[in-house]
Amino acid sequence: MKSGLGGLMKKAQKIQTDFQQAQEELADMEITGESGGGMVKVTMTGRHDVRRVDIDPGLMNEEKEMLEDLIAAAINDAVRRVEKNSQDKLSNLAGGLGLPDGLKLF
Repeated sequence: MKSGLGGLMKKAQKIQTDFQQAQEELADMEITGESGGGMVKVTMTGRHDVRRVDIDPGLMNEEKEMLEDLIAAAINDAVRRVEKNSQDKLSNLAGGLGLPDGLKLF
């Protein structure tokens, strides 16, 4: 029984280390969201910090409200992509825990 508990503790420590490493990798990754068929692009980190905003020069003559909507849509797209990427990566790690399908830790 003692060795079984020791093995379980080692596995738990490894999983914790793997989760911490994955979270650091996710924080440093850059994901780009788009709108307007790629005419507006927003790049953000896994921490949701916006690093770049790229606006096609052809949009500079458009109405201010339209441009604002395209920027907002690109930011929302980037947020969704960051969240999906994070969820996919962390759920792959959680798969090693032997948890039932559908149980979410994040």
